Amino acid sequence: MSILAVGSVALDSVETPFGHAERVIGGSAVFFSASASLLSDVSVVGVVGDDYPLDQLAFLKKRGVDLSAIQIESGESFSWVAKYHSDLSSRDTLETRLGVFGGFNPRIPKELQQSEYVFLGNIDPTLQHQVLDQVDSPTLVACDTMNYWIEGKRESLVDLLARVDIFMLNDEEARQLSEKTNLLQASRWIQERGPRVVVIKKGEHGAALFADDWVFFVPGFPLEQVFDPTGAGDAFAGGLLGYISKKNSTSVADLRRAVVYGSVLGSFAVQKFSIDGLRDLTESDIFRRVKQLNAMTTFEIDEGVEDFA
Repeated sequence: MSILAVGSVALDSVETPFGHAERVIGGSAVFFSASASLLSDVSVVGVVGDDYPLDQLAFLKKRGVDLSAIQIESGESFSWVAKYHSDLSSRDTLETRLGVFGGFNPRIPKELQQSEYVFLGNIDPTLQHQVLDQVDSPTLVACDTMNYWIEGKRESLVDLLARVDIFMLNDEEARQLSEKTNLLQASRWIQERGPRVVVIKKGEHGAALFADDWVFFVPGFPLEQVFDPTGAGDAFAGGLLGYISKKNSTSVADLRRAVVYGSVLGSFAVQKFSIDGLRDLTESDIFRRVKQLNAMTTFEIDEGVEDFA
């Protein structure tokens, strides 16, 4: 199956305690497709200015990612500048220049309007609605968001929930949107408004998937070094939806595995700056780390423990 991914295509300048990168490729659509394309076919819809180094996306083309629907407009590309604190879990945004992204009007080509899987990156909910107005009865819609839209476009975002199957956000955003401090209560609040699955990301501490009557938690893969957490959430989403698309299934077992693949792809993304942690990966690399995570988290229940009750 193929995934239609709509999101930002950006240039990032990032400083962390372990180095810095200037005007490197980034954005939700780029990180998502760099991750998902390792498991599934992906088509990207986005916009860039005439200053964008499209040649740096050539590795995605080699993987079969369809970039033909990226619009090129006269002007500067969306750019973002940030500095991470020593714990890498918090950062200061130093500059955001929307450029041509400020006038982004997603146009879904006719040949992509039949896409069965749709990923809506964390763009304006109004634009996410516009995308869904252009696609014909997709099998599954997954959506990400961020605190900026929760604050500024709350009503539109809440309305969007009724059109989404899988809704992804981090723990802080889940509490902000639902106004619930407990994450289980927050997930239920979100589900009551539409999505049958809510995935709450917790950074280095993993992620939790909340379905109708079951919950699944996966830890973050333990790493000795983390260089740049930018885009980790989008890489997580790419791994999750890429696996679902590959299997063409949302069974309980496959949803659980999809979250594991999301965690693993996110762990590769943070090991280098920009998308370099995902650039040269193979399915064998991914599966090896999946097996390692499985070994770290699987245990046998001691049936004899009842003897001590």
